Amino acid sequence: MTGNDWIVPDWPAPLTVRAVTTTRTGGVSRGPWRSMNPAAHVEDEPAAVHANRERLSATLDLPSAPVWLQQVHGTRIVDAATVESGVEADGSWSRRANVVCAVLTADCLPLLLSDRHGHCVAAVHAGWRGLAAGVVEAAVTALRDTSADLLAWLGPAIGPQAFAVGEEVRDVFCAHDPQAAAAFAPGPDGILRADLYYLARQRLAGVGVVEVYGGQDCTFTDEARFFSYRRDGVTGRMASLIWLAGE
Repeated sequence: MTGNDWIVPDWPAPLTVRAVTTTRTGGVSRGPWRSMNPAAHVEDEPAAVHANRERLSATLDLPSAPVWLQQVHGTRIVDAATVESGVEADGSWSRRANVVCAVLTADCLPLLLSDRHGHCVAAVHAGWRGLAAGVVEAAVTALRDTSADLLAWLGPAIGPQAFAVGEEVRDVFCAHDPQAAAAFAPGPDGILRADLYYLARQRLAGVGVVEVYGGQDCTFTDEARFFSYRRDGVTGRMASLIWLAGE
């Protein structure tokens, strides 16, 4: 299949770990959802969403249908092998081969986790509310692995030059760790900006995950490649998928 420029994480995960993040190219949706929108909750035509999901599965030769979550900016992390799509959660994990974990984002941070031995993987939806509430810590706990064995990859999210927030957001993070203040700085307009990538790395380091990759893209400023809720309001979503390959 041609017509997409999807992102394969550049990280030293084992060969049994497969992962990808879609961009907005390679699908059939029209209007503000063009073209690869796999999200069913954003008012896109259901037939287009279905076709996009079929293309996604065919392009990646997925071993099973992704477990799509009803994301609520919380901290619940579920075992993707034991739940059905539509479960309310903000992340899923698996130790079973051929089970596809997935999250949908359009400015929030998609976080992928793997242990260096290829025994477990996780996909996490981490906006600022989830980060502040502890979704990173919940995901690492759910994997039940020593955090020193975990690798993390930060997918495309709104960048620090674009993510305008109120002072209450800074206060929430600084109440947890005063060093989080380094993630906040006023923009040229005087409005505070937040660095989601910095905050995620800080939370990962706090639970012993220090081998972190990715974190270079900005969904807000790169309109050609990425959906952005803050930029467009009505828009699609990117999908970040991870699974353990089996026979």
